[in-house]
Amino acid sequence: EAKAEQHVIVTRSLSSCEFSLFRSIAPQSPKASIAMRAVDKPLPAASLVKEDGVFYQTGFGNAFETEAIEGALPRGRNNPRLVPYNLYTEQLSGSAFTSPRHMNRRTWLYRIQPGVVGSSNHFVQCSGRNASFGGGSSDADLQADPNPMRWKPMPFCNEGTTTFVSGMTMLMSSGSPATKFGLAVYMYSFDRDMEEDHIYNSDGDFLIVPQVGSLLILTELGKLIVHPKEICVIPRGIVFSVHKLSPTDPPTRGYILEVFAGHFQLPELGPIGSNGLANARDFLHPTAWCISQQEEYNKKCTIYNKFGGKLFQRESPHSPYNVVAWHGTYAPFKYDLDRFCAINSVTYDHLDPSIYTVLTCPGPVPGEALADFVIFPHRVMATDSDTFRPPWFHRNTMTEFMGLIEGGYDAKNGFEAGGASLHSCMTPHGPDTKSYEAAVADLCESPTKFEGGLAFMFETTCQLELTEYARTCEYRDLEYAQCWSGLEDTFTGWDLLQTDGSDGQSEE
Repeated sequence: EAKAEQHVIVTRSLSSCEFSLFRSIAPQSPKASIAMRAVDKPLPAASLVKEDGVFYQTGFGNAFETEAIEGALPRGRNNPRLVPYNLYTEQLSGSAFTSPRHMNRRTWLYRIQPGVVGSSNHFVQCSGRNASFGGGSSDADLQADPNPMRWKPMPFCNEGTTTFVSGMTMLMSSGSPATKFGLAVYMYSFDRDMEEDHIYNSDGDFLIVPQVGSLLILTELGKLIVHPKEICVIPRGIVFSVHKLSPTDPPTRGYILEVFAGHFQLPELGPIGSNGLANARDFLHPTAWCISQQEEYNKKCTIYNKFGGKLFQRESPHSPYNVVAWHGTYAPFKYDLDRFCAINSVTYDHLDPSIYTVLTCPGPVPGEALADFVIFPHRVMATDSDTFRPPWFHRNTMTEFMGLIEGGYDAKNGFEAGGASLHSCMTPHGPDTKSYEAAVADLCESPTKFEGGLAFMFETTCQLELTEYARTCEYRDLEYAQCWSGLEDTFTGWDLLQTDGSDGQSEE
């Protein structure tokens, strides 16, 4: 039997987003003709997926590489003297050079013109509402308030003039971009595309949660199409613009979490094992894409820069979408929340919501995150008949901001899709009266599947201060705390607590 050596050669053409596999087998092998017939047609790349007509690279924390023109990506070195196609080399560093290897994030860009072109037209601070990004208040206007709060859905803009940038409204924040620690929470609604406007965030990473309306997000590194029930993360420094998926779509709405420190990562699984929650292979990163027509590329546009909580702008002589190839570990990504693999109790008790963590941005104290992104997905509740299945009453050292993407929430009546709630550090909260009474009466005789909605939580170790807008907007639910007013004193042991009036101990 021939022991011929088999050589496998893989060539890639990312312009067609296909892999071609050629197997060279020694002629004396009887299997040669079969093998060659098996690879007559190009094979799709296993690490590439196509959604909505857009190709993505799969994984989380990978070292990705992609090119819009075959051969544009240099081989064997990062910054050659002569770059293919006369491109310019630019490195984008998302972490310090000396960050530990597992935390180090950087990407090499090979672009038609470097980012410094046009920078002689200096950034100037925007005026009016956009002087403070997202309509954010100055530090003097931010106020702490320990009361439980809830907001009804943010009204849609409908005048045809509001873009993603002008439609972002800050609700609350903590810390400062200047110290690179803290976070901010926004709502957004827009009805006009960022046709000639682009933005990058020098202050931190954006986690975007669409609630109504699909988004087309153009970035330096490629395209993302993000639907409700999906999320995307745009890291610090990456230029992007946000559009409705179709120009005729109605206004959009959603939520945004901004973190001023570090980057989002997958939570540790501990004794859960090596699988579960958000699996790394389900995260999608863009493939290289750039403006293809020189005339369109050379149109002037506006570049916005969120810097120090303020919004600055400058004119660029060309489009920022001129990256023909890139490789590295620092890139935007999206994730489909329906792919989350939920973990739950199958014996007794309602477990801590941390088991539903999708992404985390660690804080300085181990286990106390600067921000956790947690969802409450469709899931089976299979606890025994003596378990109170909804969330319990709670006081938490962490601060909890909740939003609702669709449907309802199993512990609150009146919590509407598109609305939000805030329960700050050590503020009591829990199921409302109707939900509590219904859960106590439920005999829980068999497993049930919750499919009634999709809620999420931004949880943080920080105490959040509210903007004037959040405190006074017309859609704040000022009667929210009344949802617990029906929790009466039903204690049946008062007579057993009778004392002799001396030491407070029971007479018995």
